[in-house]
Amino acid sequence: MVVKVMAGIIPAYRTAMDCKKRILVVEDNLGSRQLLALVLSRSGYEITEAATGLEAVDRARATRPHLIIMDLGLPGITGDEATARLKADAMTRDIPVVVNTAFHRESSRVARAIAAGAAEILYKPTSLKVFEDVARRYLSSAASVTASFATANH
Repeated sequence: MVVKVMAGIIPAYRTAMDCKKRILVVEDNLGSRQLLALVLSRSGYEITEAATGLEAVDRARATRPHLIIMDLGLPGITGDEATARLKADAMTRDIPVVVNTAFHRESSRVARAIAAGAAEILYKPTSLKVFEDVARRYLSSAASVTASFATANH
């Protein structure tokens, strides 16, 4: 199968690879971040990593991921503040942010993340299967079509 592109003709597999869903994994614990990135990349997603809140905001603007998985206890600006900045920015406000945290459900950071627009809160310890399910739920073709439709109609 061949797909015609402005610059010429390229194999279809190249186009499919270019359309891979991107996830930004934000976690200050190197081992946890690398393990999550490995599991999600093996599930077929393109992964970008960030270790701080500021790095998360910069990488989200640069790579425009389809999903962000955000820790709250980050050095520099915290995950709730990074989420607030992402949701205030026209370039990144429509990217779902799923928070993964060890903070208690009643924590002010969790409350601030929800108020900032976090799509979902996961509480550590979180199984790797849960992350795969979350990614699938937010990044499935049906979810993307529904999100595009909802955005276009509001």
